[in-house]
Amino acid sequence: MGRDFILPDLGEGLTEAEIVAWLVQPGDEVVIDQPVVELESAKSVVQLPTPFAGVVESLGGETGQVLHAGSVLMTLAPVGAAVETATNAPNAAAASAAAAPASAPPVAAEPGIAVPLDTATEESGAVLIGYGTRATTATARPSGAPTRFGRRGSSAAPGASTPPPRPVAPPPPSRLDPERRSPVVSPIVRRIAREHGFDASQLDGSGPDHLVMRRDVEAFLREIQAASDAATGPGASSAPPADHVSATPQPAPVPSSAPSTPDAATDRRVPLDRMGRAAAAHFSRSRREIPEATVWMDVDATGLLAARRELQEATGERFGVTALVARFAVAGLARHPLLNSSFDAERDEIVVHGAVNLGIAAQTPRGLLVPVVHGADHLTLRTLRDAIGARSEEAATGAFPPAALQGGTFTLNNYGTLGVDGSAAIINHPEAAMLGIGRLVQRPWVVDGELAVRTVTELTLSFDHRVCDGAEAAAFLTYVAGCIERPVSVLAEL
Repeated sequence: MGRDFILPDLGEGLTEAEIVAWLVQPGDEVVIDQPVVELESAKSVVQLPTPFAGVVESLGGETGQVLHAGSVLMTLAPVGAAVETATNAPNAAAASAAAAPASAPPVAAEPGIAVPLDTATEESGAVLIGYGTRATTATARPSGAPTRFGRRGSSAAPGASTPPPRPVAPPPPSRLDPERRSPVVSPIVRRIAREHGFDASQLDGSGPDHLVMRRDVEAFLREIQAASDAATGPGASSAPPADHVSATPQPAPVPSSAPSTPDAATDRRVPLDRMGRAAAAHFSRSRREIPEATVWMDVDATGLLAARRELQEATGERFGVTALVARFAVAGLARHPLLNSSFDAERDEIVVHGAVNLGIAAQTPRGLLVPVVHGADHLTLRTLRDAIGARSEEAATGAFPPAALQGGTFTLNNYGTLGVDGSAAIINHPEAAMLGIGRLVQRPWVVDGELAVRTVTELTLSFDHRVCDGAEAAAFLTYVAGCIERPVSVLAEL
């Protein structure tokens, strides 16, 4: 009897995810905690492992399809059972469940698992990478197994000629084929295509195994623009070219009293993707629920930069400004724990968190995200630096594990990397405060009664006025500022 692997809740209220790529196919044998599919939620791209072993009987959806939490992701049969390698169909797993005997209804044994009552086998509590309950060995995958970048090419038979490699230079852009399901290199490429009204997977990509690259989408957009320009040029017919692509049926023109000019600007609507919708709802909720206030001050960071140079010379290691200020902020939260809190509006209570889970605002290809360094109050400067560095590497792709986007209690935002001095930032709900760092610039500064050129930055603190008043916020900010101006003073707190 097949067992259904149910799509679990991905956390942070995320209830749906798009299938990016299947890592297995019907007939493949899998082991516990083996990644079987890549899913794109509103916040990240994750690999989902199977919580039990078996042979893949059917898949619950096709690449590009959106599944909701609680849907059947895949059905697995016991090892040795006959498996029909049917094509992927969203209702395949549902049909299998409907044919199951009524005497053994499925029950939820673990998150993401539904098993019959009479089933008793070893299973994993893992539903996401890194949440496994024990070590496992990966099953050797066949050479033709699919990956995020398409199906691997099979080995050539002895004596068979080897096909020439695909050219590196992008070929002329292909027409859209509704039946085609090419792999796409990244979520941002799929988003660019969606914003222009077509599905990137319907292109024939120039990458390995027909992988659709960003250059393919951009080349296709240029072709559409060229066709549009040709259609609107002098003497051109009013009918669109036969190969013009339109995502939606074009409505009939509406007469207008406004004068028509060749240079008249037209509005363009850009639909939000899942991440954009989630971010918009999050920002709106923060502004709606949190009565925030902001305090700021200019700080002489010359001493910080000098201390960083000495630290790097003494250790032979590199330390960034973000890591140093993060360590000062954690020390400041130990003195002012109200800023490491959240407000429970239902009970009118302030929840003072026992641990500092430090969020680091990061601009990623998927937009603004806030990955979290958990337990930052128990980390040394070196380990905190390494943790922030790991999050920065993940930010390059935006593919954070879901746990990295959950549980933050305080956020640090170094928007100085964007070239600005300050910002009245929106607090990351449900946190109570956010500390911002502006750019480092040389300015005239009075030192011991004399004018000097110093490196100055601006610190900004946005805080929930329900949690603390301005005096508490100012005390925290001046403490962090003092650490920046005289880094040696924080040694007493470490």
